[in-house]
Amino acid sequence: MRNLPLTNRMHLPALLLALLVTVPALSQDDTQAVAAPTLALEDCRIRAGEGYPGIKARCGTFTRPEDPANPASATLELFVAVVPALSLEPDADPLVPIAGGPGQASTEFYASVATAFEAVRRTRDIVLLDQRGTGRSAPMTCEVDEGFIEARFSREETIAQTELCLEDLPHDPRFFTTSVAVQDLEALRIALGYGQFNVYGISYGTRVAQHFMRRYPASTRSVILDGVVPPQIALGPGIAIEAQNTLDAIFDRCGENTDCNERFPNLRNEFSALKARLAQQPVSVQLPHPRTGEPEVVQLGDQDMAGALRLLSYHPSSVALMPLLIDQAVKENYLPLAAQFMMISESMSDALNIGMHNAVVCTEDAPYFAGENITVEALEATYIGPLQLEALDAICSVWPQGVLDDDFKAPVASDIPVLLLSGEADPITPPAYADLAAVDLGNFTHLTGAKQGHGQAPRGCMPKIIGEFVAAADASSLQTDCLERLHAMPFFLDFSGPAP
Repeated sequence: MRNLPLTNRMHLPALLLALLVTVPALSQDDTQAVAAPTLALEDCRIRAGEGYPGIKARCGTFTRPEDPANPASATLELFVAVVPALSLEPDADPLVPIAGGPGQASTEFYASVATAFEAVRRTRDIVLLDQRGTGRSAPMTCEVDEGFIEARFSREETIAQTELCLEDLPHDPRFFTTSVAVQDLEALRIALGYGQFNVYGISYGTRVAQHFMRRYPASTRSVILDGVVPPQIALGPGIAIEAQNTLDAIFDRCGENTDCNERFPNLRNEFSALKARLAQQPVSVQLPHPRTGEPEVVQLGDQDMAGALRLLSYHPSSVALMPLLIDQAVKENYLPLAAQFMMISESMSDALNIGMHNAVVCTEDAPYFAGENITVEALEATYIGPLQLEALDAICSVWPQGVLDDDFKAPVASDIPVLLLSGEADPITPPAYADLAAVDLGNFTHLTGAKQGHGQAPRGCMPKIIGEFVAAADASSLQTDCLERLHAMPFFLDFSGPAP
């Protein structure tokens, strides 16, 4: 087992490594029996969204019982796409990317970052399953007010909107959890005639990947976890804390940079004043809609600003804009920040299926919020505050809890090769989360990208590293020095860009 930090961050003590509980490693010959494929596929194209170029694939519909424990239950039609390997004689074990969210379709995620997996696709198929409830797999959508998505409602209004959503859902939300989704993935492996999967998960997808390797170790050749959500953590209470830590680090980095500090000398205090001003009096900003071009009015309050800044802090390129956006809003030029808020709101509502999202969160996270031991006072000290957590608590007070395997919240114990990827400046899944996930792993390598945010697969030379790891199912000989050339984009001093 190796732990290869690319920063000076301290990792878990070596003493813990002696306490690991593991299962025997699989040899290259200890694979699942391969049956002839039974799922018919035909030529198609998959896209990251409307207006994006298509990627050639072979697609089909996979029929599954709504409740796998009851084969007589209603059936679901799940969407499957296989992007063929470039080799005429591909390796037998494909790569299976699993999207985050929860609520994003894996086909759309893959199409948006396909170049990150091209080194793998040289010799392996890419298998994509839109998880039940997402994309074209029995989507769990419902009509809700925009304020519901943006957590603007009171508790009573949120509960009322949630009940309306539940009435609109086309399927029973109890069967749209991770514990059920991994059964779909294993059934798909059999239907496509593959012996094993190499599994990649991003964000929430890392939770699915970990549970798949727990449930089906003989079906799992290797695993890549990118932006790791450890099973022990209930996502929700810590989101505001980690986001605040990242924002503080951005302010510190600006203060340490001569050009940024000279241009924005009082950024932290000005942000606090701006937040208080917008909390007291939200502003109305008119701007053209990013897709239609029609004029729209955006209400920008402190929570709207917080939501926009949190998602901007996911990526080094958008982090580079944050001091300038804050500075312009302080000077009452709210248009740039309002535009970012509008685009983020649009992308979130397009990407996430709220019914599937709630099915996961209200089963796998909300019942465990109290165990995170994060106080309301601690949340109130953050720029996001407790509102998001309060909204989730209200939603989950009426949302039915679904299927959850007994060992779901325990760390995975395995000797399957695992590559853990973290961003040093990740505002939601910090490197310490990967350490928690690794506590019972016997064969892992952890790479941390310096000054990087959420999701490492497309960054720098990481596609090459991923390709090498999947090819060997072994990280012992990975060449990772190239990651030291990763850097954060310089801060924009004005809208023409960073200083020369």
